[in-house]
Amino acid sequence: MDLFEYQAKRLFQKYGVPVSLGDVATTPEQAKAIAERLGGVTVVKAQVKIGGRGKAGGVKVAKRPEDAAEAATQILGMDIKGHTVHRVLVDPGAAIEEEYYVSYLLDRANRTFLAMASYEGGMEIEQLAVERPDALAKVPVDAIVGVDEAKAREIVQAARFPAEVADKVAAVLVKLWEAFVGSDATLVEVNPLAKVASGEVIALDGKVTLDDNANFRQPGNAELVDVEAADPLEQKAKEKHLNYVKLDGEVGIIGNGAGLVMSTLDVVAYAGEKYANGSGPGVRPANFLDIGGGASAEVMADGLDIILNDPSVRSVFVNVFGGITSCDAVADGIVGALQLLGDEASKPLVVRLDGNNVVEGRRILTEAGHPLVTLVDTMDAAAAKAAELAATAAAAD
Repeated sequence: MDLFEYQAKRLFQKYGVPVSLGDVATTPEQAKAIAERLGGVTVVKAQVKIGGRGKAGGVKVAKRPEDAAEAATQILGMDIKGHTVHRVLVDPGAAIEEEYYVSYLLDRANRTFLAMASYEGGMEIEQLAVERPDALAKVPVDAIVGVDEAKAREIVQAARFPAEVADKVAAVLVKLWEAFVGSDATLVEVNPLAKVASGEVIALDGKVTLDDNANFRQPGNAELVDVEAADPLEQKAKEKHLNYVKLDGEVGIIGNGAGLVMSTLDVVAYAGEKYANGSGPGVRPANFLDIGGGASAEVMADGLDIILNDPSVRSVFVNVFGGITSCDAVADGIVGALQLLGDEASKPLVVRLDGNNVVEGRRILTEAGHPLVTLVDTMDAAAAKAAELAATAAAAD
């Protein structure tokens, strides 16, 4: 889960990272009141979970409270790369002398953590990494040892920070690591980390990505969810502990195992290409849904309930390879799910079973004889059938 800037900076503040932080407004009147309370120059910033807001006009300097209200009027409701601005952060202005970059992230390729730092912040770090890679220090961090004062000084030295700010940046790095570990984050980033006229080094911006797999030990994460932007089906699936991602297609997908589901997306997309025409790209997968190893009637019903409530879904492809959970148990789950859903199940299901006890599984579905279910032996043929049913249903509307 990505955090908004104000959420990230509040997290930094909790762990002792020095920040410049005002308050959040959802109306121009609130922005004006915050600016009056802060006094002096303020900065009104769109709160969206994507970069490039400054170039899009989502960051404005306000010299007076009235200017903050006007800036909020212009920014609220903006569309920035597909993200609608529902709130702004009104921050105190800062007399910036120098801008730096620091971050910690999970380095999946090398199975460790990585610290990145640069004496040249305030710009797109991806651009800096390409144009001047020597200006961006990358220092591996041992997960067990972490970042103490000695490691922080190593990072500072690698990034060639000048002596007059080295101690202050190192102190920030130690606290930022504590925030990274303490919040179970996969990324914490400050750009810019700024030296201001007072000589302080403070975080003027913040980016944080939290690991959803750690939510069980981070109960406060539930309060950080952006309900306004959350897809209602994804939210419902999360409440039922289903691994679901909404896509822009017509064939609902249910599978057991992330690898199998990803392969299923590919074969459905390929099968659906034959239905492309001048008015559309053809038939495509409508979702990713991995039910994992347990395909009980309840789990299958939950999955079907999510998919069938997606108005864009025209057909459903259930693709299961029996392993620990055998195909007969999966078949019983499908039959039970359709009984549980009753009239709510109104779209055709194409089912492909293979693996452990497949003959018995197919027998159960055949004898059940549900009018919505078509049993197909191979994955390619099942994908073709699901795409055909979806295309037929779409043409009939």
